Amino acid sequence: MEYRILAVGDVVGQSGVQFLKKHLRAVQKHQDIRFTVVNGENAQMVGLTREDAEAMFAAGADVVTLGNHTFGRMQIAPYLDECPYILRPANLGERAPGRGCGVYGCGHIEIAVINLIGRVDMRVQSDNPFKTADRLLDMPENPRFTLVDFHAEATSEKLAMAHYLDGRVSALWGTHTHVPTADEEVFPGGMGYISDLGMTGPVHGVLGVEPKQSIEGFLGGLPGRYRQAEGDCKLQGAIFTLDDATGRCTGVERIDIR
Repeated sequence: MEYRILAVGDVVGQSGVQFLKKHLRAVQKHQDIRFTVVNGENAQMVGLTREDAEAMFAAGADVVTLGNHTFGRMQIAPYLDECPYILRPANLGERAPGRGCGVYGCGHIEIAVINLIGRVDMRVQSDNPFKTADRLLDMPENPRFTLVDFHAEATSEKLAMAHYLDGRVSALWGTHTHVPTADEEVFPGGMGYISDLGMTGPVHGVLGVEPKQSIEGFLGGLPGRYRQAEGDCKLQGAIFTLDDATGRCTGVERIDIR
């Protein structure tokens, strides 16, 4: 049997949250999606709240992953310990609240989801993501599929991780840059891959930020706290088709809903 898994790119701002709520269920139904992972670390532009996470679950997310802005809103910390369906990068360290890996039921099978963060130009103190992946993949459970959200800046680091994990996980996708890449593929070992999913939020912004504010920063001004761009929104991500007989990926396709 084939399972179609949807990975949704970083949800940016409250308009991104609302767009997800409006369109995710329809996408899941139309595309016959069995399991959905949403990166939600930018719901408040920098960080998210309990209410944001619960809105994403209500919209249809099975798991919400995070990244370098995990603690942009510190009030999320207790919720990370309470809710097993929200993950922060596993390599932020053992003392950080929450968890970086979970195993979830999906029909008659189990799916593991791992959240990692890169170390190239990320400005966040973290452990080695490659060694962390090794440790987490040595889990006592034996899930049919293992999915990895690698929140990283450098495509070189993402591709290196992809080659490192090919044959050991079912799918690996990149988040963080908010710009979708056109390199979706199935690796020789049967792992589905794309360097970045893109984002869910304002179409006419700079990675979701109001353009004038972003330009001011590049001109050397003081742009201040991020302001969400106005106007139409989009939902971007990728669908991974997985074979439950082998645990391998058989196809990857990008989506872009406007």
